[in-house]
Amino acid sequence: MTDHDHDHSRTFQPDHAEPTSEGARIGLALRELLIGGGHYTAEEEQAVIAAMQEASPADGGRIVARAWLDPAYKERLLENGAAAIRELGYELEPYEFTVMENDDSTHNVIVCTLCSCYPRALLGMSPAWYKSASYRARVVREPRSVLAEFGVELSDDIDVRVHDSTAELRYMVLPQRPAGTEGWPEERLASLITRDSLIGTQRVLRVE
Repeated sequence: MTDHDHDHSRTFQPDHAEPTSEGARIGLALRELLIGGGHYTAEEEQAVIAAMQEASPADGGRIVARAWLDPAYKERLLENGAAAIRELGYELEPYEFTVMENDDSTHNVIVCTLCSCYPRALLGMSPAWYKSASYRARVVREPRSVLAEFGVELSDDIDVRVHDSTAELRYMVLPQRPAGTEGWPEERLASLITRDSLIGTQRVLRVE
């Protein structure tokens, strides 16, 4: 079984719609107050929602593939992620955006310990397990154990770095380019990228 089709069911719940909650009701009331106060319009809200619904890990894949093919772009992406993705037509304002690179000695994984902050406008909706209390608490305390449950087995000489998203900052992982992909065009490289590899719960990408 490969990393990205590993069964997470014994620890993390499968994707599902969030249930109605007191927090959701408070959010709805706040929305009505903000629209009523003229801070934004319902039409502007719908435009943002539509953009998020259209977003998917394929957008992240395009960014990664460009970085793999263009060293200068990769340098800009790691230095200022928000500015670099803007070059490709993506926008994450008002959030800061930081990209962390995996290499032979480092593996990065993303979490939001307080809630579920995630670059939705770039990668689409976050998976249910990312929002679960189990993932949020455990990946900080025991990242190697959690990653192993996703099928990511790391040797002791690989440094695991956990990055905690905030209300102002979003992260994405830049996976390592697999061997055997020399000469591949950008679209084919982008097709290798999965949602989990952009979060860091997958390390090895399948090359077919």
